[in-house]
Amino acid sequence: MRIVGGQFKGRNLTTPDGRTTRPTSDRAREAIFNVLAHADWAPDLDGARVMDAFAGSGALGLEALSRGAAFCLFVETDETARGAIRDNVETFGLFGTTRVHRRDATDLGVRPGPKSEAFDLVFLDPPYRKGLGEKALDVLVSGNWLSENATIVFERGVDEDDFVTGVWEIVNTKTYGAAQVLFLKQKIYI
Repeated sequence: MRIVGGQFKGRNLTTPDGRTTRPTSDRAREAIFNVLAHADWAPDLDGARVMDAFAGSGALGLEALSRGAAFCLFVETDETARGAIRDNVETFGLFGTTRVHRRDATDLGVRPGPKSEAFDLVFLDPPYRKGLGEKALDVLVSGNWLSENATIVFERGVDEDDFVTGVWEIVNTKTYGAAQVLFLKQKIYI
């Protein structure tokens, strides 16, 4: 695996050994970031605050940092995966612009800090077919983790049941092999 765009383009990523994570492929990551770069509803990556929940190798958050994001919070429970993220952060010299949070993305609680520290872009790539992404979406809203115009990139199995939108609007959908990627925005109620 490698970074596919931005300042670290072409640099290899350390990934966790074993089969406990399912990294988003280079090709799918490139396609996701192309959607984000050209959509009028997507946040500007330059200076964005990003969360990579169920981070695994951290490839999505690292890609965002390579493309100009100001900060990324990696949320991951697996010790080996967190070690790979820390190795990548060290290799790319990203101390001070990252934090690795040993927490379950479905149990984040309330966001600490002032409103300015909310997240503009959140990547959710949970294990497929367990309902964890939907739970994490609820926590992101109830815990006040999202900025007013935040975008969620939610990867799930292409064979999973239809996504129930609730407070979310699906602004785009893409399929990459066994993965379906939903691009979500919170519905605005007036």
